[in-house]
Amino acid sequence: MPGDSASTFDARKVFDRDYLHFYAPRLTDRRSDAEAQLIWELLGLEPGMETLDLACGQGRIANRLAARGCRVTGLDTVPLFLEDARRDAVARDVAVDYVEGDMRMLPWVERFDRVISWSTSFGYFDDTANRQVLTQAARALKTGGLIVFDLNNRDWLVREFQPTIVVERDGDMLIDRNRLEPLTGRVVTERIVVREGRIRRLSFFVRLFTFTELRDWLLAAGFTDVDGYGNDGAPLSSACSRLLAVARR
Repeated sequence: MPGDSASTFDARKVFDRDYLHFYAPRLTDRRSDAEAQLIWELLGLEPGMETLDLACGQGRIANRLAARGCRVTGLDTVPLFLEDARRDAVARDVAVDYVEGDMRMLPWVERFDRVISWSTSFGYFDDTANRQVLTQAARALKTGGLIVFDLNNRDWLVREFQPTIVVERDGDMLIDRNRLEPLTGRVVTERIVVREGRIRRLSFFVRLFTFTELRDWLLAAGFTDVDGYGNDGAPLSSACSRLLAVARR
C-alpha cells in the first residue's frame, strides 16, 4: 500500500486536454443544469450562501450556482480546468473566486455554509490523506453547514464491474483497464490514450465506498447527521450507480 499519497496521483496528468476530448461531450448543459438543481435541493441552498466547490473542474456547477446568487469559491489543482472555469464565468457574467490549491490543505476556517464534492472528486489518495480531506472540509465549514458527496456506489460497481472500458471519439481512443483491489478498497486503472498519432499511458486509483463506510469516515472527521441517496437523489439501493451523501458539520 503506497505510503506517499502525493506520489500516487497526479491530477494534471489524469485530468488534461485528452480527458476533456473524450469526456467533455458527456457533460452537456442539460446534465449540468440538472445536477446543479439537485445540489441546490440536497443542500437547501439559498442566494447569498458561501459555497465551496471542492475540485470544481471547469466550473460547470460553480458557475451555475453563482448564477442563482450563491457566493461561490471553486478550488482545483488543475490550472487548465481553472482557466476554462474562469472563461465560462465571464461568458455567463457571474463572479466566482477560483483558487488553485490542494484539497488536503485548505486555507479556510469556518468560512463556508456549504461544500460540494461532486462527480467522484474524492478518494484519489491513500486512506490517511483521504481522511485528511474530510477533516479539512469540516474545518472549512461553519458549524451547522452541510457537505454533499457524489461518488461511485461500491455495491453497484462491484456487481457491474467492467475490466475494460473503451471510449472512442473522432478516430481517437481511450482504453481503461481496471482491476479491483479488495485489500485497499480501490479500483486501479491503467489508461492508454491513443490520440492524433500518439500513445500515452498512465495509471491512477480511486477509493470505493459503501454508504456505511463513508458515513463512518464522515462521523470520525467531525460531521453528523449523514444521509445517503442514490442517483438523482432517489432512495439509495445496490441498483444505484451513484452514492450521494449529505452530512452536517
